[in-house]
Amino acid sequence: MTYRAPINDMLFCMRELAGLENVAKLPGFEDAGIETARAVLEECAKFNEGVVARLNWEGDRNPSSWKDGVVTTTPGFKQAFRQFGEGGWQGLQHPAEFGGQGLPKTIGAACIEMLNSANLSFALCPLLTDGAIEALLTAGSTEQQALYLPKMIAGEWTGTMNLTEPQAGSDLAAVRTRAEPKPDGSYLVFGTKIYITYGEHDMAPNIVHLVLARVSGAPEGVKGISLFIVPKFLVNSDGSLGARNDVHCVSIEHKLGIKASPTAVLQFGDHGGAVGQLIGQENRGLEYMFIMMNAARYAVGMQGIAVAERAYQKAAAFAKDRVQSRPVDGSLPGSGPIIHHPDVKRMLMTMRAYTEGCRAMAIAAAAAFDASHHHPDAEVRQQNQAFYEYMVPLIKGYSTEMSVEVASLGLQVHGGMGFIEETGAAQHYRDARILPIYEGTTAIQANDLVGRKTARDGGRTPKAIAAQIALTEAELATHDSAAARSMAKRLGAARVAFEKVVDFVAGNASLNSKYAGSVPYLMLAGNVVAGWQMARALVVAEDQLAKLANGGEGDTAFLKAKVATAHFYAEHLLTKAPGMRDSIVDGGDCVSALALDSF
Repeated sequence: MTYRAPINDMLFCMRELAGLENVAKLPGFEDAGIETARAVLEECAKFNEGVVARLNWEGDRNPSSWKDGVVTTTPGFKQAFRQFGEGGWQGLQHPAEFGGQGLPKTIGAACIEMLNSANLSFALCPLLTDGAIEALLTAGSTEQQALYLPKMIAGEWTGTMNLTEPQAGSDLAAVRTRAEPKPDGSYLVFGTKIYITYGEHDMAPNIVHLVLARVSGAPEGVKGISLFIVPKFLVNSDGSLGARNDVHCVSIEHKLGIKASPTAVLQFGDHGGAVGQLIGQENRGLEYMFIMMNAARYAVGMQGIAVAERAYQKAAAFAKDRVQSRPVDGSLPGSGPIIHHPDVKRMLMTMRAYTEGCRAMAIAAAAAFDASHHHPDAEVRQQNQAFYEYMVPLIKGYSTEMSVEVASLGLQVHGGMGFIEETGAAQHYRDARILPIYEGTTAIQANDLVGRKTARDGGRTPKAIAAQIALTEAELATHDSAAARSMAKRLGAARVAFEKVVDFVAGNASLNSKYAGSVPYLMLAGNVVAGWQMARALVVAEDQLAKLANGGEGDTAFLKAKVATAHFYAEHLLTKAPGMRDSIVDGGDCVSALALDSF
């Protein structure tokens, strides 16, 4: 089964849910309307289906390898990456002044999904490079931007972010890598960084490492961390490559999944010190690094949606071909494809509904990002920024947890063949399992959602979202169909559960109780917001079907499938929300009831 990009659903989300028409009215995006989006997505699909997707299984069977400090990527990766850069895909969303295409995130998000569906391991290199570009655009000096950004945006050089150390996982206060200032304004960097995605490879002539380190005498904890550019090869003032820097890959990890992506252990300064340049001001490194991390967290959420889509496509194709047993309703005289069995259809619909709901949520959030950066009205920018920031932990946390469940269901649809590597279903499950862990675990996303995004301002943003959901419920009430009535009922109950949890988190409950329910709160919020987008999609699809009944033109099969999928989401996924509310609000204290020595 080869990958086919779901272009129609992506365009539907952009046009009907994200309001691409309004995005195209923003300054700088005037040419980014639906026809541009269609042309970009079709070209992106052609590249990813024809080039990148074909390398996915090969990357799992023949992963990156390390020998004597040199990392060799999967055969075909180097050539595909060159085509990726030449096609302009690295610069899709980045400024034209540095060689990018300057397209909105609303369009870019769909391209990110395609690349990751095609090949999750391959896509990690551009993902980290995007984050490094964002950090340099925000905090880099004019000279640093001129020296590094054109090459990175062109896909000629790649980027990394170096946070984690052997003794400092998610606790960045424990970072020990040090930076010593030199008289010429540069620094010498010493230390070890682990889990560095594409920290060493053969796909580009230079790698631009962004490294967290402490300048000598800096304050303890996170307040004393600075951010540095430490390239693999030093860069001369004219942009040409100079001497090899003192940063070396001492090993790569052997992993459960994403095997073709080299996860490096990097050693800085074993031979006198790695030369680095300070980004921005000393002791503000964590602030700058979070620019990278927020960009990466959104992209990892898109990875979850991407691998879920690929797993769904493979499972659906298998279910149509695999013949086993007579359908329970006797609709066939003998054995038939397993897609006739109700439970197989339930699993496939679960996979489809989760994926479409999360895609809609992510693309709608991308439009808010675009408005937060480009809308001429400051108040509108602020509102969209608050909405987008609330959405990032949902997209990262909910979509990645969802992807593990969807990939697992894909294995189940395959039955015993799903457990056999040659079908490829197991690769999606193994690849997906890292997604709720890296770039901040689900618990870290949930702590952010509780502390910064809800409790800090009394739940202002989620309450505003709930008010918008109520407006969609009112729209549903004007539709007299079984699907609309079902959605109105289930969305209303889910919204009430969501509001009660927000009040609990923003209220006076103990910190232990709030944080015991933090991940369930994130999963509840993600479920409800994705369900809200499916409800909006249902309204649009039914309105368009009504026009078709009166002689209009459109894709009837697509619209009917959208209504059916939204109806399923209402009855099978949104129904989880009230129970989740109970466990969060009423069950927090029992989490800590067991004595520690009883575990």
